[in-house]
Amino acid sequence: MSANNLTILGRLGVALALGVLIGLERGWELRELAEGKRIAGFRTFGLISLLGALTILLPYQPQAFYLAAVVVVVGILAALGYWRDSASSEDISLTTAVAAVVAFSLGALAGSGQLVAAAATAVVVALLLGIKPELHHLIRDIERPELLATLRLLLISVVFLPILPDKGFGPWQALNPYKLWWMVVLIAAVSYVGHFGIRILGSQRGVLVTGLLGGLFSSTAVALTMARRSEEMPESQDVLTAAVVAASATMFPRMLAIAFAVMPELGWRLLWPMLCASAAGFLAAAWYARRSEDRKLSHDGKSLETSNPLDLSTALKFGALLAVIMVLTRAFKYWMGDTGLYALGAASGLVDVDAITLSMASLARSGETPVAVATSVLLVPAAVNSAVKAAIVAKIAGPRMSLQVTAALSVMLAAGTLGWWLSMLIK
Repeated sequence: MSANNLTILGRLGVALALGVLIGLERGWELRELAEGKRIAGFRTFGLISLLGALTILLPYQPQAFYLAAVVVVVGILAALGYWRDSASSEDISLTTAVAAVVAFSLGALAGSGQLVAAAATAVVVALLLGIKPELHHLIRDIERPELLATLRLLLISVVFLPILPDKGFGPWQALNPYKLWWMVVLIAAVSYVGHFGIRILGSQRGVLVTGLLGGLFSSTAVALTMARRSEEMPESQDVLTAAVVAASATMFPRMLAIAFAVMPELGWRLLWPMLCASAAGFLAAAWYARRSEDRKLSHDGKSLETSNPLDLSTALKFGALLAVIMVLTRAFKYWMGDTGLYALGAASGLVDVDAITLSMASLARSGETPVAVATSVLLVPAAVNSAVKAAIVAKIAGPRMSLQVTAALSVMLAAGTLGWWLSMLIK
């Protein structure tokens, strides 16, 4: 058998398997119906997908015309089946009819040689069809403010963010609209994830998961969000403190990952101080979380749920503050030159540590800055950013949460200093 025939048979086999997969789900969904009462099932979907592949592989010219004609025929047959089924029952769902057209299209995709794309899409389609009860349950449970919050988050991230220019404007080209709006989206997303995390997982676990996940992107955003919530729920400050501290502890492994990716030698220099600070932070977060359990914090999530799942006003205010800091950061560099690296690190730490970590790692890799200097410089924004989070909590939250967060972050910085001292002894 020629290689060409093997290729054709392989495509037909994949197309048949994809249709059978979708038909398996449809057949299981309609398994209670008597034989012959279903619009399409296991065999029919397999044949529909196989027909899609054959339509592509047969040597018709023009191929596009015949493909369109067969799609119309499949659509008509699916519509007739839907009409007969809806006439004899109260089920008016179009799902099976539409799934038949999708199965035909996936078969055609497999027939054209796009096997991976066709297979992956078929799995997603089968999954989407199979989780009907869960999706209906979600629709029943979601509130109108939550639906609007989801649409607004998609609007500011999927619609607005991609069209913004990713280049500098203003003084020293310091203002980057894309990066500024990305931070706005990030803070809004932390608020959004926190709302649903609390609702789904309960007040304690939801807040802690929000802190950990938010810390992978911006621990400052988590501190801001949790501090705002403490104004409304002062009785839940222990678990909110745990979330802020957990997010802060996640910041150090994030810096390490960037350093190792760009300049491994710099990553090894930072290993001990970053790991020590992170370990101390996670221990402190666990202690506050356990303390909230001892105080019998409600686990139904109601005490921490907010009426506004997407806090856009806070995100916009923070974006404006970020714009000011970006200009100040460039001003430090312009006025002080290379000797102002420490000042630059401190200024960068006022908002974010990722940018300065990437910049210093790049400088160290190119040899423009000694690795030892880059190591020392990066300890500055880590300390400054921790102080900024403590200041945010002190400004917004009550004195009790402020004291708790400040104490935990101080312990983290002390542990990081000890780790830096140990690294000096080891090398």
